[in-house]
Amino acid sequence: MSDLLVVRNLGKVYPLARGEYPVFHGLDFKIERGEFTGIMGVSGVGKSTLLNLLGAVDRPTEGRVILDGEDVFALPPLQRARLRNRKVGFVFQFFHLLPEFTALENVCFPVLIRGGGWPEARTRARRALEDVLLADKADMRPSQLSGGEQQRVAIARALVNEPRLLLADEPTGNLDWPTGEKIIRLLLDLHSRRGLTSVIVTHNEKVAAFCHRVFLMEAGSLKPILRH
Repeated sequence: MSDLLVVRNLGKVYPLARGEYPVFHGLDFKIERGEFTGIMGVSGVGKSTLLNLLGAVDRPTEGRVILDGEDVFALPPLQRARLRNRKVGFVFQFFHLLPEFTALENVCFPVLIRGGGWPEARTRARRALEDVLLADKADMRPSQLSGGEQQRVAIARALVNEPRLLLADEPTGNLDWPTGEKIIRLLLDLHSRRGLTSVIVTHNEKVAAFCHRVFLMEAGSLKPILRH
């Protein structure tokens, strides 16, 4: 099993009015293809920042992220954006669905951004909604859906372009645990069926228990948690 994601000497520093704020530095780790990996840590430690770097949403201060053999931050901005759209899917705690559009239309957008037309986007979006068991809610707007249903739409949107890497930032954090457990089990099922590599940021030990491997982020470093 080869590595899909390789991180070398990764660091992020934010400038302040006086001085700098180092979030983390010198991170080195690998994620193998097919792994369902968890990252835990207290609020503000840098978990979401790390996820944004892995998905090329933000730039590191130092170091490299190699995704599927491509050195992400060595790419020009347009190529980096195309790689992100093609190979990375994002799921967030607060769903980030556009309220004025239907579930189907929300799922269409990554295909449209990639350059696909509406017919292709609708076909792909319907298939993605079927995968998350929401084909019957395609024409509803987010306000007409429950929290769990909104997160399912967000998962469909993340997977509509058939990415290699799924990044989920507290995907159950805005849900009660019975609903959150259904979401994490759905993510695991899709992870397996679609041959994904997944990285899940969570503070919930119940969610971490589903992961193949778990890292703890603290004091600017990332350490594997040993399982018994």
